[in-house]
Amino acid sequence: MIVPKHYENLHLLHENTMPNRSYYIPASQARFDLVEHRENSDRFKLLNGTWKFCYFDSIYDVKEEFFQEGYDTGNYDDIPVPGCFQNYGYDRHQYTNIRYPFPMDPPYVPAENPCGAYVRHFMYERDENAPRAYINFEGVDSCFYVWLNGSYVGYSQVSHSTSEFDVTSLIREGENTLAVLVLKWCDGSYLEDQDKFRMTGIFRDVYLLKRPEEGIFDYFLTTSREENQVHIQAAVTFFGKDVPIKTLVYDPQGELAASQEGIPQDGSLLLTIDNPVLWNAEQPYLYTFVLECQNEVIVDRLGIREITVKDGVVYFNGEKIKFHGVNRHDSDPVTGSVISLEQMKKDLRIMKEHNVNAIRTSHYPNGPQFYQLCDEYGFYVIDEADNESHGTNSIYMEDRSIEAVHGRWNRAIADNPEFTQATVDRTQRLVQRDKNRSSVVIWSMGNECAYGCTFEAALAWTKAFDPSRLTHYEAARYRDRSKTYDFSNLDLYSRMYPKLEEIHEYIGRNTGKPFILCEYSHAMGNGPGDLEDYFKVFDQYDQVCGGFVWEWCDHAIYQGRTLDGKPMYLYGGDHGEYPHDGNFCMDGLVYPDRRPHTGLMEFKNVYRPARFVSFDQEKKELVLQNRMDFIGLKDYAVIEYEVTCDGAVTAKGILKDGEMPEIKPHGIGSLNLDFKVPQKGKCYLKVQYLLKQNTALLKAGSLLGFEEILLENEDMRNQTGVCLLKEQESNDEERACPVIREDDRYLYIDGTNFAYTYNKLTGCFQDMLFENRTLLERPMEYNIWRAPTDNDRYIKNKWMEAHYDRAISRAYETSYELKDGQVEIRTILSVTAAVIQRILMIEALWTIGNDGVLNGKLDVKRDMEFPELPRFGLRLFLPKGMDQVTYYGLGPVENYLDKRRTSYHGLFTAGVKEMHEDYLKPQENGSRSDCDFVTVKGGGVSLSAASERTFSFNASVYTQEELTDKAHNYELAVSGYTVLCLDYRQDGIGSASCGPELRKEYRFDEEEFVFEVRLVPKKADI
Repeated sequence: MIVPKHYENLHLLHENTMPNRSYYIPASQARFDLVEHRENSDRFKLLNGTWKFCYFDSIYDVKEEFFQEGYDTGNYDDIPVPGCFQNYGYDRHQYTNIRYPFPMDPPYVPAENPCGAYVRHFMYERDENAPRAYINFEGVDSCFYVWLNGSYVGYSQVSHSTSEFDVTSLIREGENTLAVLVLKWCDGSYLEDQDKFRMTGIFRDVYLLKRPEEGIFDYFLTTSREENQVHIQAAVTFFGKDVPIKTLVYDPQGELAASQEGIPQDGSLLLTIDNPVLWNAEQPYLYTFVLECQNEVIVDRLGIREITVKDGVVYFNGEKIKFHGVNRHDSDPVTGSVISLEQMKKDLRIMKEHNVNAIRTSHYPNGPQFYQLCDEYGFYVIDEADNESHGTNSIYMEDRSIEAVHGRWNRAIADNPEFTQATVDRTQRLVQRDKNRSSVVIWSMGNECAYGCTFEAALAWTKAFDPSRLTHYEAARYRDRSKTYDFSNLDLYSRMYPKLEEIHEYIGRNTGKPFILCEYSHAMGNGPGDLEDYFKVFDQYDQVCGGFVWEWCDHAIYQGRTLDGKPMYLYGGDHGEYPHDGNFCMDGLVYPDRRPHTGLMEFKNVYRPARFVSFDQEKKELVLQNRMDFIGLKDYAVIEYEVTCDGAVTAKGILKDGEMPEIKPHGIGSLNLDFKVPQKGKCYLKVQYLLKQNTALLKAGSLLGFEEILLENEDMRNQTGVCLLKEQESNDEERACPVIREDDRYLYIDGTNFAYTYNKLTGCFQDMLFENRTLLERPMEYNIWRAPTDNDRYIKNKWMEAHYDRAISRAYETSYELKDGQVEIRTILSVTAAVIQRILMIEALWTIGNDGVLNGKLDVKRDMEFPELPRFGLRLFLPKGMDQVTYYGLGPVENYLDKRRTSYHGLFTAGVKEMHEDYLKPQENGSRSDCDFVTVKGGGVSLSAASERTFSFNASVYTQEELTDKAHNYELAVSGYTVLCLDYRQDGIGSASCGPELRKEYRFDEEEFVFEVRLVPKKADI
């Protein structure tokens, strides 16, 4: 073999790498622009670009010493670095969540280990003031061997960490040849079993640093506060001997705040700043820190802050805080694991727009510049080690009970001393690199590895090295219960996807450790549906410091466009891989291209900067609580308001500075509004919070959130959908009574301008004509099915066992009579399916007026042997030309019983196509709830639906069968109808694809209910 088998040696993790150090880019003189423009440093040479590349199916196929100078790479391909070679047609993509993609046989990986040979030629010019040369690889998956000018440089692993090599003795003036062999798998792959697409290659930046013979090698900045001063300690280590340092600290205005010169005593510098301004995520105030010695300057930024735990509560700078965070992977549909500075900024900007204040770097360190941006823009970061061995709980076991699996999960790796070195190494590489980042407030040991001696050692080292931050590791709960473990170095009690009852129970135990949800509210597909519920529990207890939604973005592979221009995104299983976990990677708050899901919009308004406490309508006095932790509401937001009546704006205003009270962080204050409430109609007060001043990422005037209150007036009876709809009707033309004909199957009801056909065998209308225009292209149906959402992942199996997806109606007896000029049709019917018994019994009363208006009253009783219903209502197949929708209810985006905080009441108009939320894995979408009426029109006719009790509806160009059957959105076929679903209600959304089952109050579990609906056809403009 061309290289030694370091990749299966647990005790040779790195060869010839430099010691771990903090991230910085040196320069010959002070430059303050190196965070975003490190290429401006004269000591920095980026080696990114086009490299020569050859892929091998196996390490054993690499026969020639491609790294030798003069080797002919003429038959090699070109490939970009950074890049993942699966994105360029080599090997294949594979998505797996928990299971290893190879046999679980540590430290061994498949003998036929795929790999890629990279070669790069570059020019080098010596600098007499910086004669030493170091090559840095910021991320290579999974391990790699390096040669320079034909000589071996070294070996390293740990994909998401920096490996630095001293190449001073090998580099030369002029042209140089850098060669790298990257392997797909190594023993470290057992610790990199994260829930993501598995990709290989040099996926982060590669660069050269020129350094002096003597100078600063590393530094660690820590702070301590004392009354109106802060003391900054800089622990400094050097190349060779200690040298004099000039240390300068500037505030953001460029004023000198502190300075010191000389050789550090005992390797430490101490500076003091009077009246310091503290850093937090709402006000990310940064000082500039300059370390200058002969021939080199290092410029860094420093935020002064403190995170502590007292009485089980997390305090930041002495204030109680809540994390409203997200989990973030490095993921892009085109570049894969390669994430540029601009891509990072885009994510952070969208997060700020949606009131995210914290990020967990799941489940590995991000690129080092990401943390500098978090410092600058203001985010709290849980920085997580590149460590997950989740696959160790997927081994074959005859007993698959939770107790058995959890009891054995940790044995192979987490509680195996053979892996202690590797586990501690991954923690140290994380901590040492990011130790000077102010945004990093919590160190996480990794994710879902179970617990044991390896993590005890990693935690002990972390707390000893950096006691200024908190420590976290959720999987500490999974261990061998017959043994005793040390948890003393864990500061937080962390959980994933707990039921709310579990949080209440934990607080009742008073353990002294804050409760944090490192993952909750699974945002897969149409979801999550439980954000408001978790928020209320977070708010209830100081000991709960918040949580991190799983997760930020959908992971997918962009595969080009269809013939009609629709983008195609692939997920697990689309590449012929085994094992795979399907679309479980599509679980983000944003689509792969970063378009926000409605779930992210929901998150935004749940975590709005202020909330109503009360409203006195008579006094027009509004009491607000400031939800910010550090900034006064008057300084942060502008408040504007409007009153609507039946959808029309009747009053609006904006509070001027003098009218806004000072509401301190967490504080409560009142303000007065100026408006009159209309005497009739359905009236709402809507209050919006707008950003007051420009920030680094957002412009003044950006919407931060809103509130809505139903107003009382003299005629509350007019606040029903039927009344709102009647007010729109103006046709008082006299008409003759309908005429009824009957045969064995149908009732034929003919009016002056309508003709309806009622199917006595189904208890529904077979056909409807109005003004000689077709209203139904297919017979009306009783509807209990919805295309399962991703969060219906488990309940859908029960639904299908209950044959809800195959349900039909069957009438037993039908009678009719003419009464007061109207036709009344009564039917006893059931909803059932092949194989099974009756699901529902329905007593239906249909009343048809001489104007064609149809009133339905459905008394429904469910057989409680069956599981909760997906929905209940009517499904109408309208002509596709009826493609314009107007409704009064919650909008303008989709909403459900437990997913509606981003919506408000109003009169909305949209095209049917626009109402479809195009999830990449098709599923139920686009419902609008709490509606008074909906009107669908087109082709010269309209059909309105209204009810005394608010209802929900969907209008779509797709059938629910199509959404159920198709695996990808680009495969969907338009139905040829406007499919209108009028629902008494739907089941909630929840987040049960990974979280707890849907909460009882959101389940459609009623035994008996009544659905009344009024259908009003009218002529309409074409």
